[in-house]
Amino acid sequence: MPEPMTPVYFPPAFLWGAATSAYQIEGAVREDGRTPSIWDTFSHTPGKTAGGEHGDIAVDHYHRYRDDVALMADLGLGGYRFSISWSRVQPTGRGPAVQRGLDFYRRLVDELLAKGIKPAVTLYHWDLPQELEDAGGWPERDTAYRFAEYAQIVGEALGDRVEQWITLNEPWCSAFLGYGSGVHAPGRTEPVATLRASHHLNLAHGLGATALRSVMPARNTVALSLNSSTVRPVSQDPADLAAARKIDDLANGIYHGPILHGAYPATLFTATEQLTDWSYVLDGDLAAINQPLDALGLNYYTPALVSASDAEQAGPRADGHGASEHSPWPGADDVLFHQTPGDRTAMGWSIDPTGLHELIMRYTREAPGLPLYITENGAAYDDKPDSEGRVHDPERIAYLHGHLAAVRRAITDGADVRGYYLWSLLDNFEWAYGYEKRFGAVYVDYTTLTRTPKSSAHWYAKAARTGTLPEVDEVF
Repeated sequence: MPEPMTPVYFPPAFLWGAATSAYQIEGAVREDGRTPSIWDTFSHTPGKTAGGEHGDIAVDHYHRYRDDVALMADLGLGGYRFSISWSRVQPTGRGPAVQRGLDFYRRLVDELLAKGIKPAVTLYHWDLPQELEDAGGWPERDTAYRFAEYAQIVGEALGDRVEQWITLNEPWCSAFLGYGSGVHAPGRTEPVATLRASHHLNLAHGLGATALRSVMPARNTVALSLNSSTVRPVSQDPADLAAARKIDDLANGIYHGPILHGAYPATLFTATEQLTDWSYVLDGDLAAINQPLDALGLNYYTPALVSASDAEQAGPRADGHGASEHSPWPGADDVLFHQTPGDRTAMGWSIDPTGLHELIMRYTREAPGLPLYITENGAAYDDKPDSEGRVHDPERIAYLHGHLAAVRRAITDGADVRGYYLWSLLDNFEWAYGYEKRFGAVYVDYTTLTRTPKSSAHWYAKAARTGTLPEVDEVF
């Protein structure tokens, strides 16, 4: 008879959390002074989202937050990462705050603290106030200055009670999917605007971090969440290696270069020189961007597999970032994306925990001594209640087990990973996919808005409680 496996424990202080974003869960889009964001406009534009669905109600977290926090407490979560709706706080993206909007977040934070759950605030999760987009959006430099003002407002309001702060979530998606392929709001398809937006998002991060620190207690931490990609070449052929380097620059180096090292990769400039001369990078910008971080958030779902393309191939369409006639990769029409092998989630993304381990170890080398958090990781599946109303999702449990094991392996290998935020706490509005993709550990009936923890929620709760990983086939 085989000996039982010895549990592998996470560090005692490891933070077990879950994450959401404002537009995906809050609803109440016209209440208490809130005005439209780019996602309100985009989702109400015919043909932009699956079934024309939008976040007007979403899962009504704005009115049900107390119940949702109680649910988090029941699951034993130690942390909750949520985002602020910019247009709920500053309806035009400039000027004084609407206190009714800030009051919602004050109440949410107080409720979390009362339940012993550590709040982590993300200032920007893609929902730019529409008025700022009307003025040019992220391709315009002024948007970075407006973000710094907004950061200061929120930092002053919540900095006495919230210690963990994240400036931006996944700026790559904001720039490359919002202004390149157009599959995200605001739906523009302008390669140069993509690169301009990236720089001004970087600048917004740096200015925002400085603004936060100017008004908050020194104990508070400032971080950034990047959806850095694990980019792998199909072969070691020099052309495939060059293709992987190009995508790595566009997916990763364009952000971590200036943010961590104070410089853009020279190879990024070479790859995009036929599009732009980067003259919008002004003197002093790189120093403003290169602010010290207290932690770095990494969001990971699946790796990328690329090769050089030949003249008969159409370019990067199988990159997992939605269907569009326009590439999100400026200057990379000579790169071909391949479907990575293995089992897939409902998003069509391959399941490969080794990519997460690789990513963690890369940033352990890129920024030695900088604490890391996994600020998003999870999977969508076609979850359905059984005849007794239970939602059993063994695929998600296996996904979480594999990826958390990869995190633990990285810690063993010397990485300073402080916590993990499961994406997502709740089924919600999944951007252009509407409500058809369910990432939640908690099932939401979109008709009644009833919440039902799935088997994966109970599995994750046990992991959080014990600091180790339950067996995949354990029944919950």
